[in-house]
This record gives sequence, structure tokens and C-alpha cells, in this order.
Amino acid sequence: MENSARLQSFLGHLGVERGLSSNTISSYRRDLEKLLEFLEINHLDLHSVEVDQLRKFITSQRAAGLSESSLARLTVAIRSFFRFLAKDQGLSDVARELAPPTIPKRLPKALTIDEMNALLSAPSDEGMGIRDRALLELLYATGARVSEIVALDLDDIRSTDESITTIRVMGKGKKERIVPMGSYAKKALDQYLTRVRRGLLKGSEPALFLNSRGGRLTRQSAWAIVLASAKKAGIKREISPHALRHSFATHLLDGGADIRVVQELLGHASVTTTQIYTLVTIDKLRESYASAHPRAR
Repeated sequence: MENSARLQSFLGHLGVERGLSSNTISSYRRDLEKLLEFLEINHLDLHSVEVDQLRKFITSQRAAGLSESSLARLTVAIRSFFRFLAKDQGLSDVARELAPPTIPKRLPKALTIDEMNALLSAPSDEGMGIRDRALLELLYATGARVSEIVALDLDDIRSTDESITTIRVMGKGKKERIVPMGSYAKKALDQYLTRVRRGLLKGSEPALFLNSRGGRLTRQSAWAIVLASAKKAGIKREISPHALRHSFATHLLDGGADIRVVQELLGHASVTTTQIYTLVTIDKLRESYASAHPRAR
């Protein structure tokens, strides 16, 4: 079997057996295509490559300007690829000795509550601005990833007898979770559904958020909405849809929410991933202490 065929087999395994998202699979594809190109240039094969040659490839990617986080992702992709080939096709798992670089723990860049209010108020009260506000409100109200929000269908929105509205989110690894939304998000969503979506709809498109042509709103378009709203709101720092997810988690913890609850809402498999947000709150406590206590310095 040729190298490219082995790669296709591995990518199929990621989608079918491991249930990874299309975005994650695309990242694996890009990383491993670089590896196969390196092997071809150096007249190597997956059968004959050794761990030192894999390390040489990773070093070449660092020299090409890849960040430490990207190198860590690349290393994980290579290790997973060779582990699959060892189990599926009997190749030697030479990549098991590769260790990904240590990445410094970075604090999430959460918006302040004032910045968040400005962002949510930025879209207009007419036309597509109503849709854009509903999108922003839902991102902040649920902490869902942008890819999860644009994948929502109408029947993923649910209201219980107690008038609590929730969304059904399909997260990483096709793991489903139910997340509640507050009154602001519900009001914005109701406005969009009654005043805008009906006019955009063409045929029987099930998607919750539609573009101007009546199709499903893309992840890229959602990004553009967040960036345009941030610019209109006068937010100068770098922002992305993920900043709303960070803000959701940080503001919940600041408000006293239990970390296990936040873990469940975010869809984190491990509470360790959620704990990085507690560093933000501890940082704020330190700043407040240092500025307010007479003997802090």
C-alpha cells in the first residue's frame, strides 16, 4: 500500500471509529501530508523511516516557523498515525518515542463584562443584524464552540414545561450535551426566528442559522460576524469566537459557579482542562489583594 493510501485509511479511521470532527481531521491531513512530502524528498518510506528521521522532520518544521503549539499538534498526529499503522498494517511504531514539546500554560483571553455588553449590542436592530445578535448571544450564553453553533438545527432548540430553553450540542467525539440559555439569548433567538429566518428560508433547510442565500451559515461567516461586531463595539484587542467561550467560563467561575458544572457546560472530558479558567480568577484575586491590602507590598 502506498503512503497516500495509508494516510487515507488513517483519516477514515479518525472519522468513523474515533468520531473526530471534520476540522480536526483536516488538521491531521495537513500535518501528515507535510510528513509524506518530507519522506518522498528524502527517499524514505513509512516502512523504513526511523525515529531520528522523524525528529529531523519536526526540527525542520520548527525552523520553518511553526509555533510550539503547532509542533505539539504535529507530533500527536505523527504518533497517532504510526500507532494506527502498527495495529492495522503491522508497521513498526517508531513514533512512540517522540515526545511533544512542552507548551507554556496560557491564560484564556476573556472579555470583560463591559466589553461583552458592547459586543452584544453592536449588531443593528434590523435585518441581518437581528441574526448576528442572536448568534453572539447564543455563543456567550452557552459557551459552545462556533463550529457547534453553526451545526445546530431548529430541532436542537428545546423548551421545557418550566420555560427553560436549552440547546442540544454535538461536541468533540460526537458527544452530545444539553446546555441551558438565559432570557437574553432566548429573546434574541425568538426575534431572529420570527422576523428574519422565515424570510431567508428556501426549501426545507433545517439549519438554525441561515446565510443570505438560505443555506447554513458557515464557520467562516460566523467568525466574520464576531470580528465585525467587535470592531463596531470599539474592542481594540484581538478577538475570535473562542473568546466568547472563554468569557462564558470565566464569568461563570467569577460568579461562583462550581467548576464541575462549568466542565459539563463546556463539554470538557476532564476537569483539568476547565481548571485553566480558575487561573484567571486567581490572577484577579492577586491583583485586587495587591492593590487593596496595606501590607501587600
